Amino acid sequence: MQLKTIMLAEKDSVMTLSPTILIFDSGVGGLSIYKEIRQLLPYAHFIFAFDNAGFPYGEKPAEQIISRTYRLIEKIVVHYTIDLVVIACNTASTVVLPKLRQHFPFPIVGVVPAIKPAVALTRNGVIGLLATRATVNREYTHDLIRRFAPHCQVELLGSSRLVELAEEKLHSKPIYLSEFSEIILPWLTLAKIPDTIVLGCTHFPLLKFELQSVLPATCQFIDSGVAVAQRVYSLLDKLSITHTKPVIESNIAICTCTNDYVNKLDNVLANYGFMTRLTYKI
Repeated sequence: MQLKTIMLAEKDSVMTLSPTILIFDSGVGGLSIYKEIRQLLPYAHFIFAFDNAGFPYGEKPAEQIISRTYRLIEKIVVHYTIDLVVIACNTASTVVLPKLRQHFPFPIVGVVPAIKPAVALTRNGVIGLLATRATVNREYTHDLIRRFAPHCQVELLGSSRLVELAEEKLHSKPIYLSEFSEIILPWLTLAKIPDTIVLGCTHFPLLKFELQSVLPATCQFIDSGVAVAQRVYSLLDKLSITHTKPVIESNIAICTCTNDYVNKLDNVLANYGFMTRLTYKI
């Protein structure tokens, strides 16, 4: 793979940077975001931290999500110099960003439902937002809809079960289209079915094939992965990367609880390039 370089206007020099990027999620859905970022920044070092002890976040109070996210990142920065953090969880992004940005010195990028680009794509004016119940109910999400989709019909559908199904798929467990059809049924009975589906949870791109199978073939899907990757690239382009702590030599995965479920995930993490897994209890 040919490495890309970031061009820095500094004494007409060209530098290839190796930033350390921390990607955080409650589960492993954030791997969909990591995949997009890595395509733009193949030379970067990555730490993928997932709070499996607190999974899933979709039904948890905001205060608990803020506390767990903050504590895990705080533990990680003790050991590693982090250049940028991506909160690769829509549910967490709706509540944790202000506190994290107030406390930590590095850029922190959140993930929000792709309502604005969906408005540009829809042909029948009906957009479906598929997310966790927490994201669907947050005022932050409703504000996005008011700002960017005032003239569209936006149908909200919250499901925590889809998050679990994405994790089960990564573990090579059998999943059945009948369950997807049942989850999506409220949309299938509408007079006008959404023609543009916003995948408002980072787990859901992992289920795109199954969702396409139970929705009309005319439906198009959109998520925030590419936009987040471009934002990360842009922010790092403006930084001078210096490290005061050792730089990680290979990509690292960090979980918050070691159990059989996580042990069986090691092969999946290795396929994504994470050859080392650590456990930080919070």
